[in-house]
Amino acid sequence: MARSPDLTADRSRALALTPVSRETTARLDRFVAELLTWQQRINLIAPSTEPTLWTRHIADSLQLLALAPQAKIWVDFGSGAGFPGLVLACALADTPGARVHLVESNGKKAAFLREAVRATGAPAVVHQVRIVDFIDNRHGPIEIVTARALAPLAELLAAAYPLLKTGAAALFPKGQDVGIELTEAAKCWNVQASLVPSRTDAKGRIVCVKSIEPRIQP
Repeated sequence: MARSPDLTADRSRALALTPVSRETTARLDRFVAELLTWQQRINLIAPSTEPTLWTRHIADSLQLLALAPQAKIWVDFGSGAGFPGLVLACALADTPGARVHLVESNGKKAAFLREAVRATGAPAVVHQVRIVDFIDNRHGPIEIVTARALAPLAELLAAAYPLLKTGAAALFPKGQDVGIELTEAAKCWNVQASLVPSRTDAKGRIVCVKSIEPRIQP
């Protein structure tokens, strides 16, 4: 059995970048322990990122909270290993009425998410369905849509549009190619959005989408 990396220094760096309460830190510690256990059986994150799990994945997820500090009801498309959705749920656990919907169609990843929710006590619900099925059967309003490393921006906007047109906003972390993705998305969508520099990636940006409308084709 492979040994887990020593994450002490990386954990400290991550919590300095995105400070959270002692209670949230304890939940995140349980989440990381669960993830590293499952990582030995299924590939949840790239093995090369394990030594920087806290900065690369945890802090990268936590930074979204500051961009929607009043939001309580979130949905995370393609939650996978729990980034950003389950991390956000750990941070929102002491917020009355908070709920994070984790949409993940892959059976093994959904099983991991359910176990991680149990271990952390985070206010999250795992939906083992496709995104379109979640949207078709959702109950109640959604305030924020997130997705990380899931699809190009144009595809994310198309998937999120049913929620965005009813009042939700979206936060999509993107890498250095965000300009290209925005250009492609603009071919199909009129997008009202801003770009916020990432705290964890000098080249990264978070696309903060306030609203979109389909672009009328000539």
